[in-house]
Amino acid sequence: MTALRLVVLLAGLAVLLVDAYSVLTVLIVPRSASSRVTAPMVLVRAVFRQTALLARTYPTQDRILALSEPVALVALLTTWLALAAFGFTLVNWGIGTQSFTAAFSEAGSSVFTLGFTLTHTEGARIVDFIAAGTGMVLVALQIAYLPTLYSAYNRRETQVTLLESRAGAPAWGPELLIRHQLVGTVDNLPNLFAEWERWAADVAESHSTYPSLLYLRSPRSQNSWVVSLLAVMDAAALTLAIDPDGAPIEARMCIRMGFTCLRDIAQATGIPYDPDPQPDDPITLTEAQFDDAYARLVGSGFAASRPADQAWRHFRGWRVNYESVGYAVASRLNAPPAMWTGPRRLFRGESMEPNRPVDRRPDGQVGGPGSIRDQPDHGPDGPQR
Repeated sequence: MTALRLVVLLAGLAVLLVDAYSVLTVLIVPRSASSRVTAPMVLVRAVFRQTALLARTYPTQDRILALSEPVALVALLTTWLALAAFGFTLVNWGIGTQSFTAAFSEAGSSVFTLGFTLTHTEGARIVDFIAAGTGMVLVALQIAYLPTLYSAYNRRETQVTLLESRAGAPAWGPELLIRHQLVGTVDNLPNLFAEWERWAADVAESHSTYPSLLYLRSPRSQNSWVVSLLAVMDAAALTLAIDPDGAPIEARMCIRMGFTCLRDIAQATGIPYDPDPQPDDPITLTEAQFDDAYARLVGSGFAASRPADQAWRHFRGWRVNYESVGYAVASRLNAPPAMWTGPRRLFRGESMEPNRPVDRRPDGQVGGPGSIRDQPDHGPDGPQR
């Protein structure tokens, strides 16, 4: 074996080790090291993001971004197979295959289990067996990977869709409380907060283990898991700040699990955050925005035992735990530009407020804007609830 062939053989083994490490850390090892080989996915996401910048309306941008992660997943799975074929090509040539073309043909034949090219030497046959086994394992893992992703995705989106009729689309914390007050279902808030506490725990585990789930967008363009989570946490923080005596204990637990979820995801994606913010630290949401929401809540009849200025200080103390990391995650994922969810460079400063359905009654009368029935209204992006 010449020195050149030895170098090529070692290079081929290095390529195969990198490929195996990428597969293991992405598909098998939970909460693995952050140095995953996902460059193809990053490139695909960047291309789709730049393409979305060319669109003029949010619905069009959302349709473009919705294709990003499925294409990125296909690119990653294809890259693994391509790296395996390339690595075994180098190994085959390094152990003595006459030409590089023949080495490539044999590696591809083995990795894809076609078997049309074989070298009748003992060393080459061993490499062929290993290559064939590698190809089958890669395909099997890929087949098992996608159902795992979509199972977690469906669990996530079921809860997000259920929230649409409660908090509007896109979801907004004050709107959630107002709608519950208007239809007389405030007593149901403890159950809602408890359900979202469990939901946040599920998302924290699944989405930090499989980050691709973060980028899979909701079927409805104005829905988003991170926007919905922020809305529920804001609703819980508002109840604790405005009416502490009447606030359910589930609200506190929901906020705790919610910001734990966001911090787990931030850690998995490399987003920096303050693990121990102070209650009086500044936040991006302004007091004027809070006062507007406070007035809406009081106007709907929601119980308020604290005046607005005192409630603001307590609300800020709750929100400081999750605002910055929530805004960073929403920006990273290009979530819909909902109220109280931070700026989006991609969407040029847009902010969509949820529309409330018109109260159409059987006697032909139209109720005030505060009432809610099952009849949806229609906005620029289709029916909204």
